[in-house]
Amino acid sequence: MTTTASSATEGKQNPGQLNSVQLNVVTLVNMERATANRSLGDAMYMMDNSVGGSGQGTRQLETVCKQGQVINWIIRPLDMERRLDGTWPPMPKINNIVVLDTELGDEEDVAERKLFTELKIYGMPDRMRSPLTPVYYYWAGTVLSTAKPGLYRYRLVVELEQEGTKEKLYLNTVDHPALRVLEV
Repeated sequence: MTTTASSATEGKQNPGQLNSVQLNVVTLVNMERATANRSLGDAMYMMDNSVGGSGQGTRQLETVCKQGQVINWIIRPLDMERRLDGTWPPMPKINNIVVLDTELGDEEDVAERKLFTELKIYGMPDRMRSPLTPVYYYWAGTVLSTAKPGLYRYRLVVELEQEGTKEKLYLNTVDHPALRVLEV
């Protein structure tokens, strides 16, 4: 029995997924400023390892990716060092990534079409921290191989721990970063 390339592709879990470099989108959060102002404006800085993107170090990062490419969104506080009293600073966490409907011109509306597969939260609880191992939270997902090439703006929903309490503060990015999906 012979198998054609198309039927082999159809049988794959993620047809069209590339065996290429995974992209990392790193977000640094100034936790003190974000919680004091109850805003991520002027408290969040983003960068990535894509080729040809723009906005490095800003909240308007544009990441260039390909259909089928894996993207890791990593988030961590600016201050990640263990304190003298043995405690760790509060950690930010990506609670959700919302792709916006930019085709209609209203960047606050949620897109109806799915852009990612297997988008999941990963991270390590604070009590497991080691002075030798960096700890941060991240999301991982694969751009659909059928995603239409173009610019996709998104909003990060970030969960911030409140210093000294168990309360959480949820903030949305105001300036929307974007993915520029290229056709394979």
